[in-house]
Amino acid sequence: MQIYEELVARGLIAQVTDEAEIRELVNNGKATFYIGFDCTADSLTAGHFMALTLMKRLQQAGNTPIALIGGGTTMIGDPSGRTDMRKMLTREDIDHNAECFRKQMEKFIDFGEGKAIMLNNADWLLDLNYVDLLREVGTCFSVNNMLRAECYKQRMEKGLSFFEFNYMIMQSYDFYYLFQHHGCNMQFGGDDQWSNMLGGTELIRKKLGKDAYAMTITLLTDSQGKKMGKTAGNAVWLDPEKTSPFDFYQYWRNVDDADVMKCLRMLTFISLEELDEMAGWDDSRVNEKKERLAWHLTALVHGEAEADKAQAAARAIFTGGDDASMPSTTLSEADLQDGSIGLLNLLVACGLAASNGEARRLVQQGGIALDDVKAEAVDARVSAEALKKGVKIKKGKKIFHRAVLG
Repeated sequence: MQIYEELVARGLIAQVTDEAEIRELVNNGKATFYIGFDCTADSLTAGHFMALTLMKRLQQAGNTPIALIGGGTTMIGDPSGRTDMRKMLTREDIDHNAECFRKQMEKFIDFGEGKAIMLNNADWLLDLNYVDLLREVGTCFSVNNMLRAECYKQRMEKGLSFFEFNYMIMQSYDFYYLFQHHGCNMQFGGDDQWSNMLGGTELIRKKLGKDAYAMTITLLTDSQGKKMGKTAGNAVWLDPEKTSPFDFYQYWRNVDDADVMKCLRMLTFISLEELDEMAGWDDSRVNEKKERLAWHLTALVHGEAEADKAQAAARAIFTGGDDASMPSTTLSEADLQDGSIGLLNLLVACGLAASNGEARRLVQQGGIALDDVKAEAVDARVSAEALKKGVKIKKGKKIFHRAVLG
């Protein structure tokens, strides 16, 4: 099976322009394609997995990836999927985040000489003259068509700033620039980006001729990508300082039963033949599928040794093994008040809740247990003596954590 057909079989492709041409380029290793990554944080998340593994697959098939860091577009912010305007970051913040992205991408993509390249659209977008841009590019865009784009529709009721309205033009200009300066003939992105991506394809064809080999592919459904990126309101990061290898493993180990085969097909490099066999397994083996998903993805990001450790720790916890296997947070005396800490503050300190309000809801809904006893009082306190011995916290049915006083 050739690579394009494999992408289809894995359920990765949502819609394309010029399918016959795309198939020919991709299958023959002639595609130079880009995927953009706006630098809104200092780490990629699980939601970026789709793009990262796709780039790896296509590079292995002889195609050339361009990882485009959005140093320029991040200064505007993509309105797609948003109900409010994104926080504006400084140039220094964006540059720092871009460097963090590169280190994480290198685990998936070979940036050696003549291989993949990494570019930053700040290098051309920030030097654009506004009037020149309007004359060169603005005439190619219909405001009526832009307002009908899905990425803007949901913002129209609450208000879409002119600032954000320019994002489509900026993203389209990226493809135009990459086509001219780096021979980039293809772009990939989530299906929430379809309108923005079509803008780039049409811009190239209007400026350079209808026969210009500029093509567009969208991946998956955006809701699935967003779902993969977050759990319990918190992002699942690729940076081990933000999400430990154990917690990363546990995230994938706990995916919904209905999603496990979809994730295995889209995200892992397990062969389709083996996956077809797994799809036929009895329902009683669903946890075995989840373990394989979690191990493979943890190994991709953190290495096989960390994946082995995370799997062993998870098995030890669920079989009543040593509590020391679970992730832990060490508190100091400064975290205590009068020899104890409030339960809500403890949950926040351990990263099990983003705020006291979220922690309160977890307790009120019966979702927290301390040393296997359900916590029922939101004003409960945990003593220093208990913390010195170590307190096991259970959140929901599958998340375990240990709090200790150092």
